[in-house]
Amino acid sequence: MGCSVSTSSRSTCSSGSHGEAVSPLCFEIGFCGTKRTKRTFSDHVITLQNLPSVPNRIFTNGKSRTSCIFTQQGRKGINQDAMIVWEDFMSEDVTFCGVFDGHGPQGHLVARKVRDALPLKLLSSMHSYQSRQNGSGGACLKGNLKKSDGSPEDRLNCLWKETFMKSYKAMDKELRSHPNLDCFCSGSTAVTIVKQGPNLFMGYIGDSRAIMGSKDSNGSMVAIQLTVDLKPDLPREAERIKKCKGRVFALQDEPEVPRVWLPFDDAPGLAMARAFGDFCLKEYGVISIPEFSHRLITERDQFIVLASDGVWDVLSNEEVVEIVSLAPTRSSAARILVDSAAREWKLKYPTSKMDDCAVVCLFLDGKMDTESDYEEQGLSSATVQSNHSGNAIETDDGQKTELYLPRNFTVRSSEESDSYGRVAAEFEGNVDAVLTEDQNWSGLEGVTRVNSLVQLPRFSEERRNP
Repeated sequence: MGCSVSTSSRSTCSSGSHGEAVSPLCFEIGFCGTKRTKRTFSDHVITLQNLPSVPNRIFTNGKSRTSCIFTQQGRKGINQDAMIVWEDFMSEDVTFCGVFDGHGPQGHLVARKVRDALPLKLLSSMHSYQSRQNGSGGACLKGNLKKSDGSPEDRLNCLWKETFMKSYKAMDKELRSHPNLDCFCSGSTAVTIVKQGPNLFMGYIGDSRAIMGSKDSNGSMVAIQLTVDLKPDLPREAERIKKCKGRVFALQDEPEVPRVWLPFDDAPGLAMARAFGDFCLKEYGVISIPEFSHRLITERDQFIVLASDGVWDVLSNEEVVEIVSLAPTRSSAARILVDSAAREWKLKYPTSKMDDCAVVCLFLDGKMDTESDYEEQGLSSATVQSNHSGNAIETDDGQKTELYLPRNFTVRSSEESDSYGRVAAEFEGNVDAVLTEDQNWSGLEGVTRVNSLVQLPRFSEERRNP
């Protein structure tokens, strides 16, 4: 039995440049000898422009057949977190989900751009693989690979690893050349999971995290961390950054937060070792190459939680699993988790500004609550319908309309930065809808516990205005 990527004789495949247009209906991943799953949409090319009309794709607060998602703006400015669940991603048994945490002046736009474009690049990469297989005379790997090439599961794992690597690289390349999105000092994390049958394929950069709620031999719920927070002080990350002449150290007022700094300037102070964007640091050790991992789901595994660091800064893995497992309804789990994080921010850091929070809860048995249970949690059926159809009302920059505070760009002013010493050892859309300068910086008043960036490099303004 081998790995199979098959096409329908009734379908025609098409793809666009840079992975931004692809028909996921032209292929499906599975094993040879297994029954093909029935595709759910009519054949058409998916582009960034028609993403809102794609069924079974949700990206605003709500639920799907197997998941619920919720995000809440913090007290730092416009919500820079983004999230997505895309069911029937390629075929009925494949689900894509992700959480993206932006930072920097245009971090909210970067996060939304990655949310929309990265899944399409995964589809495009798989489509390219399918085309190569067709060109070699067969859509199925069975009979084309020797025994030494490993088991079918190993080959499927390698295929997805290559797909994640290529897609993340293409995503960062697109951000670098984007004509209307300045990612020089702005970027985003990404934690993304593709669930295909009993397989979980995970690719991630930055400090957003995924965990799993599972039952132990006694039937008690336990937390299993699926990803690693890629912080600059991890030995391998720090070694790479220092080899590239970047610097890693923490500020005196937050010794628990290691940051990446330019070799010639105490900026920008990025609190992660890998990210999309942040091109001011790409020559100094910050990379967008994802960590990849694979896991088989067992009968004991109950759900997966993806969340931005606004949740993990105040709640442990075990606390998150307990909150989700005790939620009165599954469709309310994500909202209740964000509410719990908000309360913890007030209790643990009463003088700090709460960070943005975004949560995806994916239930592995594929079951959710009734519509009436969902409505009791304060999310209207209209919200559900808009999410299922993808026709949620968006602003010019591509996000659902929401109230927000003036953005502080998650940086400190130069006056504030001067008061901090360091440890001695050392999108597609109208991105012109950015707030005015006065609005941008008015959010700096008050205390911020941990920002992803400390300040912009001194030469960043010169770069924008040569």
